[in-house]
Amino acid sequence: LALPGIGPWTAEMIAMRGLGDPDAFPATDLGIRMAAEAVELPSAPRLLTERASRWRPWRSYATQHLWTALDHAVNQWPPKETS
Repeated sequence: LALPGIGPWTAEMIAMRGLGDPDAFPATDLGIRMAAEAVELPSAPRLLTERASRWRPWRSYATQHLWTALDHAVNQWPPKETS
């Protein structure tokens, strides 16, 4: 089923967040790609998807761990103060 404006990233996000799919993996997500590179995994979507096949059927959980590995304000608690 193809819907205009709905690509692979959107489909994976809906599967993971909306439907609770434990194996959704948004390999094109910029945060995932940056985190993968930071932990010395391949960051190209095709290569990252190949590597992530080892994490089946729990790739959504791997996604959460990769997002958490980023040094991003959303991952800081308590939030860093800005001046």
